[in-house]
Amino acid sequence: MKPIIFHPDARAELRAAVAYYEQQRPGLGRDLQREVERAMTRIQQHPQVFPQHNEAGLRKCVVRRFPYTIFYLELADQIWIAAVAHQRRRPGYWRSRTPE
Repeated sequence: MKPIIFHPDARAELRAAVAYYEQQRPGLGRDLQREVERAMTRIQQHPQVFPQHNEAGLRKCVVRRFPYTIFYLELADQIWIAAVAHQRRRPGYWRSRTPE
């Protein structure tokens, strides 16, 4: 399996979302973290299964139980996470991000 590499802003988005949900109800942030980890495992195991989001080859994986989508790109030696984006806030804000 290819390693998963986060864009720094995507990592920050995930941390902020986990902290927000943990503040809403103890344990809920941990639940979000687990669901994102499960989604990333599915992405690693079958990166081509998820639908393409745009012509650039980005794909999207919807996180179960929470209103988040993981946008990613499968590269030759890694899977690059562009965003862990809330489904109803600022659509497409992450589109200018590119793999380092």
